[in-house]
Amino acid sequence: MIPIITSTSNPKIKWVKSLQKNSTRKDEGVFVVEGAKEVGFAVDNEFLLHSIFVCPDIYGQVPSFGDNIEIYSINKNCYEKIAYRGSTDGIIAVFHNKIKKLDDLTMGETPFFIVVESIEKPGNLGAIIRTADGAGADGVIVCDEKVDIYNPNVIRASVGTVFSTQVVSTDVKSLLDFLNKHEITSYGAILSDNSTKYSESDFTKPTAIILGDEHKGLSSIWHNNSEPIQIPMLGSNDSLNVSNAAAILAYEVIRQRKSTSE
Repeated sequence: MIPIITSTSNPKIKWVKSLQKNSTRKDEGVFVVEGAKEVGFAVDNEFLLHSIFVCPDIYGQVPSFGDNIEIYSINKNCYEKIAYRGSTDGIIAVFHNKIKKLDDLTMGETPFFIVVESIEKPGNLGAIIRTADGAGADGVIVCDEKVDIYNPNVIRASVGTVFSTQVVSTDVKSLLDFLNKHEITSYGAILSDNSTKYSESDFTKPTAIILGDEHKGLSSIWHNNSEPIQIPMLGSNDSLNVSNAAAILAYEVIRQRKSTSE
C-alpha cells in the first residue's frame, strides 16, 4: 500500500523541502526533479530513483516505478510546500547524483564541447545545456563551478536535457590538461583588439568554445590559453547574454562542419 502524507510537518516533506539548498543536496548526494517530462528524461537516461512524491489531485493515479522505489501520495498542501516551481504536473522525484569526470566523457572523431567558467545564474547554465543538446555538442564542461549542476533552475531551463547531455564539473588546470591531451583547440569568447570574428575562425577541427561569467567574462588564464574570438556588436552594448552567445557560436560550429561535409 502506498503511504499517504497529509501533513506539511511530516519528516519526509521537510526533507524534500531541504533539498532546495545546494549544500543539503551535496551532503545527501541526491537532487529533486519536478514535472513529468523532466522525471521521464532522468529515468530514461538511467538516473537512479530514490523516491517519488505524487499529488493525485493534480497528477492523477499514482504511477508504479518498481518495487525498490519509495512512492508517496501527498495532498495539495504538501505538494505546494515542496514544489520549487509555481505550477508543475503534480509529481516530484528525488534522484541519486550521477557524478561524471573528464575521463568519463565520450566524444566523436571531431569533438565539440561548450565550456563555461564561473557561471553564476542557474537559468543561463540550463539554457546552455539545452543549446548543447540541440547543437549535438559532445558535452558541457563547467569550469570552477558556482552553480550546482542539479540546481532546480538548471534542470528547468535545460528542459531536462541536463540528463541526456554529458555535463562535467572540473577545475581549470584539469580542463587544460584534458584539452591538450585530446588536441582540442580552445576558442575563448574575449572582447579585445586581437579577437577574430567568430565566423572567420575554424571550428571544423576539434573545438571547445569557452565562455566566461555574466559580469567579468573569462579569467586571464584563458587569454593565454585560447584563440580569442568575438561576436560583433552593432549597437551600444558590448556583449550578449552568455546563453545567447553560446547558441550563436554552437550553431556556427554546425554550419561550418556541414559546409565542409557537403
